[in-house]
Amino acid sequence: MTSEPVEGEGTPEAGGAREQTRDANEYAAMEAALRGGHEPGVGGEAYVTMDLALRIGELMLAGGETAESVDLALGRITRAYGLPHCEVDVTLAAVGLSYLPRGGRPPVTAERRVRRRLPNYARLIAVEELVRAAARGRLTLQESKFALSDIIGRPPPYPNWLAVTALSLLGAAGAVLVGGGLLAAVAAFVATLLGDRTGAWLGRRGITDFFQMALAAAIGSLVTVLLAWTDAPVGSGSVIIGVVIALIPGRALVVSMQDGIAGDLVTGTTRLVEVLFMIAAILSGIGAVIYLAARMGVPVSLENLPQAPSTAAAPQSLGAAAIAMAFAVFHLVPRSYLLPVALGGVISWGTLVEVRHLDLPAAPATAIAATVVGAIGTAFARWRRVPALICVTPCIAPLMPGTLMYRGMLELTGGDTGQGALILVEALATALAIGAGVYIGGELLRVVRPARRVLRPTRRIRT
Repeated sequence: MTSEPVEGEGTPEAGGAREQTRDANEYAAMEAALRGGHEPGVGGEAYVTMDLALRIGELMLAGGETAESVDLALGRITRAYGLPHCEVDVTLAAVGLSYLPRGGRPPVTAERRVRRRLPNYARLIAVEELVRAAARGRLTLQESKFALSDIIGRPPPYPNWLAVTALSLLGAAGAVLVGGGLLAAVAAFVATLLGDRTGAWLGRRGITDFFQMALAAAIGSLVTVLLAWTDAPVGSGSVIIGVVIALIPGRALVVSMQDGIAGDLVTGTTRLVEVLFMIAAILSGIGAVIYLAARMGVPVSLENLPQAPSTAAAPQSLGAAAIAMAFAVFHLVPRSYLLPVALGGVISWGTLVEVRHLDLPAAPATAIAATVVGAIGTAFARWRRVPALICVTPCIAPLMPGTLMYRGMLELTGGDTGQGALILVEALATALAIGAGVYIGGELLRVVRPARRVLRPTRRIRT
């Protein structure tokens, strides 16, 4: 058996040679299979290997990893423990694995369902390290099983109360980002906390995520309406905008665009539909409360609606950093990454502000900012040898189009349906531009410095 070089930098001719080598490897394996070449059959260790791979895939998918990354990880694990050429099937709700042994043996197919998708980026980092160690032959199959068990039983890096508080701090920082003061930040903190805890209470009783999200947005809108009704000296609009920034599913949005652009159309489309339903739930909660408030004569209007300042002033930069850090804590990013994530939030916000000075619309300006932070975050993730999702997703949280969504709903409830629909379409385009920009930033980095992946070794054909 001969070995192939490692894929890395090189000339176009070298890239073409690598493509030809990959094709040769695949055709050689197919020819060997047709001629009855030797390959491990299905025994006890094969079943253990498949179970290990499926559990790894389940943890990665539940943690928010892309379908492409799950596919690559399962392929590395199965090859490391003697099951080459396994077929991996990744969807939003399940991970499937099939293996067809030679010698007339029956095929083996297994699947694990992903019933709860809870973000835990610290666990994703640990799983990535496990897969890397197994692929390099540093762990036996039994050691990998025990290591995965330790990862599953490992306590989260933050207590539950801190994760809950982080989401509320995200809402408060969002209010500051759009020009709200201390009172607006406190009100947004309380509104986000009430919405999140109410949604969690409903979730424990089997209520779907759609209604949980709608009620959380409605509570934030209700706080805004009460502030406007009492003429409180606070920018009431900044409160609901901060709540919306906290509620928008930024993680799922980024991953859905990455899956779709990478070619995993089924998973990407399913994730995107889920994101659209969550956004529809947020808009429904906002619209219902604002409509009732307008019918009751509460002065909720487009006048004096808060706008994000057009300069990277200190309060807004600190707000962007706080949003990124709160998002990271809520998704259980390890403490050692919080400072780089905060810096990434400032970079994303500062880039957006500078690009908007060129009079670009919201969607392309946001796409450019997301591309910049995507490239920088992916480079940092490669240097730290962690999934890029860890270093990129929290940094794009300040770019969420909370103001556009709130303005669009005000237009709709005020009777200007056409203008409101256009603003909501712009908000949706801006949200999609965030996910696309993050992926494009990673791809641009790959053009400059390709990711290093070990090619499959060439198999000699027995005659």
